[in-house]
Amino acid sequence: MDAEFRKDLVKVCLLPLLTLFLIPGLTLLFTHHAQPRIDARITDAVNASFVQEKVPEAERAPVLELLRAYPPSSTCRDDRAELASYRAQMCERYGELWQFDMADRIARWTCVAGAIVLVILLLLGGVAFMNRRAQLWSFLVGWRLLTGFSAFELVVQGALAIWLSFWITAHFTQHYFVKLVGVVALLALYAMYVAIAGLFRHPPAASEIDGEMVDETAAPRLWQRIRELAGRLGTAPPERLIAGIDTNFFVTEAPLVVSGRLLTGRTLFVSLPLLRVLDEHESDAVLAHELAHFRGGDTASSAALNPGLVRFEQYCEGLRQGGMAALMYFLLRLYRVIFAIALSRDSRAREFMADRAAAEAVSPAGIARSLVKIGAYAAYRGQVEQALFGHERTHDSKLGIAQAISAGLAPYAHSPAFAKAMQSVKVPHPFDSHPPMQERMAQVGAHAATLDFPRIVSTPPVATWAEDIRTAADIEARLWAAYEQRFAAVHEYSLAYRYLPANPQEAAVVAKYFPPVDFSLKRGDRLQINHSGILPPAGGALIRWQDIGDIKYSQGSFGTADTMELRDAQGPARKAKWTKLKLKGIGSERERLKAVMSRYMQRDIMARQRAAVG
Repeated sequence: MDAEFRKDLVKVCLLPLLTLFLIPGLTLLFTHHAQPRIDARITDAVNASFVQEKVPEAERAPVLELLRAYPPSSTCRDDRAELASYRAQMCERYGELWQFDMADRIARWTCVAGAIVLVILLLLGGVAFMNRRAQLWSFLVGWRLLTGFSAFELVVQGALAIWLSFWITAHFTQHYFVKLVGVVALLALYAMYVAIAGLFRHPPAASEIDGEMVDETAAPRLWQRIRELAGRLGTAPPERLIAGIDTNFFVTEAPLVVSGRLLTGRTLFVSLPLLRVLDEHESDAVLAHELAHFRGGDTASSAALNPGLVRFEQYCEGLRQGGMAALMYFLLRLYRVIFAIALSRDSRAREFMADRAAAEAVSPAGIARSLVKIGAYAAYRGQVEQALFGHERTHDSKLGIAQAISAGLAPYAHSPAFAKAMQSVKVPHPFDSHPPMQERMAQVGAHAATLDFPRIVSTPPVATWAEDIRTAADIEARLWAAYEQRFAAVHEYSLAYRYLPANPQEAAVVAKYFPPVDFSLKRGDRLQINHSGILPPAGGALIRWQDIGDIKYSQGSFGTADTMELRDAQGPARKAKWTKLKLKGIGSERERLKAVMSRYMQRDIMARQRAAVG
C-alpha cells in the first residue's frame, strides 16, 4: 500500500465525518456557549429594572432566586406545570431562547442521524461482500437511503448554516450582516436544489457502442461454433452478434444502441482486429470465456446493477459540482469506494471462473495464448495511437491505424517495450476490471515463465474466424474510417491548445477553435478578443495575452460604463502599469465577454507552459 493510496483512504474515511458533523457540531458549540450568556444577560436586565424601579428586596429576591434555580434557557425543555407562566415569558415561540433551543435540538438529532447512517453504510458495505444477490440488495438499499439522506441533510444543515450566519454575528457584535445571511442562504438553497433535482435525474436508457450486426448468413460457421461452445458450457447462445474494432470481447444483457437501433437481450461483441490476430482455437477460448459469463448469471446481474450505478455516479457528480452540496458528496463517495472494492473482488472471482470454464471447454493453452496476444495488441495499439496524437501537425482523415498496427505488431513483440508491458498488462474490457494477465494464466494452470511471448505474438495464425465473416472487411473499413475521422478531429482540437502560431497553417488551426470574437459598444466602437490578445476599441494597439498579468473587471452602475483594467505582466506587480478600457454599452454581453476572455487567455497560458517545458 503506497503513501498516496493511504492518503486517499484517509480522506475517504475522514471527510464524511467532517461534512456530517461540522455544521451541527459548530451549532452545538455555539448554543452551549451562547445560552449561559443569554441567561446572564436576562438576569442582569431583570435586576437592573428592579433597581431602577426601586422594587423592595422582599419582592426582588423570589424572582432572582427563580432565575438562578431555573435559568431562562432551561425553561424551553422543562414541561412542569408550575413553570408554565415563567416558560411562556422566557421561551416565547420564535423568540431568541426558543430559536437557540430548537437549533440545539436539531443539531443533536442531526448528529445522531449521521452516526446511525454511518453505521448502516458500513453494514451495507459489509453485505456487499457476501454474494451477488446481497450485493445488488446492498446497492439498491444504499442508493435509496444515501441519496434520500443526503437531500435531508442538506436541507437541515443548510437551515442551520443560515441560522448561524445571522446569530453568530448578532451575538458577538450585536449586529447582523444582511449580505452574509443572503449569500449563505443562496448557497444553501442551491445545494438543496441540486440534491433534490438529482433524485429525479435519469441515466441514458442504453449504452451506445460502435459496431455492426453480423447475422448467421454472413458468418455461418462462426455462429455454429458459438452455439456449440454455448452447448458445452450449458448456457443459451447469444441472440445477436456485434462486430466492431474496439480492443475487447464482451457479452451483455443490458440494452445497447448499435447503428441507431436499440437492442435488448443477450449480445456478444467480437473485435474484428483481434479475430485477425487470434487463430480459431485461441478465439474459441475467448468466446467460451465470454459465454461462461452468461452461464454464471454475470451479465444478468450487471444488467440489473449498472443503470443504478450510472445514476448513482451522476448524482454524486452533481453534488460534487453543486457548491455547498459537496458536503454530502463525501458520504456517498465513502459508500461507493466500499462498494467498488466489493464489486472488484466479485469481478475478479467471476473472471477466474470464466477462465476456468473456458479452459475446460477449449484448453488452458488456448486461454493463455489469447491473453498474450490480446494484451500485446492492446499495448501496441495504445503506443501507435499515442504517437499519432503526439504529432505536431494535423492529420488527414486517413491515418492508417489498423495497417500500422498490423505491420508493427510482430517487431514490437521483440522489443524491450513489449517485455515491460507484458509484466503488468490487463486485457481491456468495457464493464469489468479484469485481473492482471499473469494471475489469470496461473488460474488455468498456464505459467507465464514457460511461454515464449514474442513467438506467440509474432507467429501469424493459420486460420481465423474473421475469415468466416463475409462482411468483416466492409465493417472494418467503415468503422476505422469513422474512428480515424474522430481521432483526427480531437487531435486537431488539441493542437489549438498547443500552438503558439509560428506560421499561417498553425494560426489557421488555432483560429478555427478560437476565432476572433467581436463585442459591440456604443457609438459604433468594437472590442475584439482573439487568440493573440485583446484589441481595444477606437483602434488601440493589440494587448497580447502574454503581456497581461492580471485582469480586473468593474461593473458600472447608475449609467456609468463597465471598466476593464489590465495589469502589465512585465516587472514587479506593485510597480506594474495598468491599462484601463471603458466598455460603454457592453450590457447583456458582459458575462459572455468574461467567459471568452477566460477561455482564450487560458489557451495562451497552456500553450506557453507547454512551449517552456518542451
